[in-house]
Amino acid sequence: MNLENLKSIFKGIFNADPLIVRSPGRINIIGEHTDYNEGFVMPAAIDKAIYVGISKRDDHEVHLFSEGYQQLDVSSIKDLKKSENDWANYILGVADQIQKRGYSLGGFNFYIDGNVPLGAGLSSSAAVECATGYALDQLFNLEIPKMDIALIGQKAEHTFAGVNCGIMDQFASVFGKKDHAVMLDCRSMKYIYIPLKLDGYKLVLLNTNVKHSLADSAYNKRRASCEQGVAWVKEAYPSVNSLRDVDLAMLEQYVKPKDLDVYNKCRFVIEEIERLLTAAEQLKNGNLDGLGQLMYQTHHGLSVDYEVSCAELDFLVDSVKELDYVLGARMMGGGFGGCTINIVRDEKIDDLIENLSSRYEEKFGLSLAAYVVTTDQGTSVIS
Repeated sequence: MNLENLKSIFKGIFNADPLIVRSPGRINIIGEHTDYNEGFVMPAAIDKAIYVGISKRDDHEVHLFSEGYQQLDVSSIKDLKKSENDWANYILGVADQIQKRGYSLGGFNFYIDGNVPLGAGLSSSAAVECATGYALDQLFNLEIPKMDIALIGQKAEHTFAGVNCGIMDQFASVFGKKDHAVMLDCRSMKYIYIPLKLDGYKLVLLNTNVKHSLADSAYNKRRASCEQGVAWVKEAYPSVNSLRDVDLAMLEQYVKPKDLDVYNKCRFVIEEIERLLTAAEQLKNGNLDGLGQLMYQTHHGLSVDYEVSCAELDFLVDSVKELDYVLGARMMGGGFGGCTINIVRDEKIDDLIENLSSRYEEKFGLSLAAYVVTTDQGTSVIS
């Protein structure tokens, strides 16, 4: 992203000099569908980000301009409500939440651009929310705690964008650290940084370029299955509040006899929480091979037990399994489309992308998009 370019465009639109904030997209190394079960996740911020320019106005108006949509959105800070421009709601929702927490905002000019691929499961929306929250915090000297920036972004997505997301995406965007993943306990919100040293390897995301219509309804169904499993175990163990509290023996006794499908869904989550804890140890010991094997196990569980994969994702993972220069691969995110994440040896990346792209297009009639990503810092002022 060219900062001088961003500054001159901002000046051309608003006739003012901007404060510029960058907030990254994210990947999740391991720990899928564990967040809403009070488990752990292990995201990392990446070198694809949303960039915003912001300046104060002398009135109460809010002027937003999107580079991607080439649209201007105008409203009032005194009367914030949803816009007809969907993209603007991620920004307005954050301003609304900041005010609801008792902070005082004036009118502002706002410009947004970025290079987080949309619809790839890299959390461009969370990056927009966190960039907005931090930019407003800095511009108006609000001193909002970093964790609150993430929570404000999450709440904005619930209220103005209408997506009932967990906290992982916003958390990773704010708290990311170069050469590290962040292990977040979704119950206590405590976190530690885990070194992610990829000597000789890189993280490659392969985007299926599909999003099957099942995604939203299946997500709600999986949540319901997990809640049902917990309810059955809770009858015998009143202290159980989430799958985080449940072990496999409890599932065998109280869930399996009642409903095999619910049992399988719950078992995946319990095993995935264990896998993540093992993965953290492997990374602390610099064992990328061990991490890679756990990623393959996660994909198998997501595909067979949790049933949130699809033919396109399975094809991409199956295609790299036997390659000695790919240490691990799995689908990433909610499922039914989006990306696979792969650990690939540096010098083989181009070959892999070329080979897989032609086979993928042949099989599905779709083009495959590939992104080589590195870990990066979380939300920050850059100018």
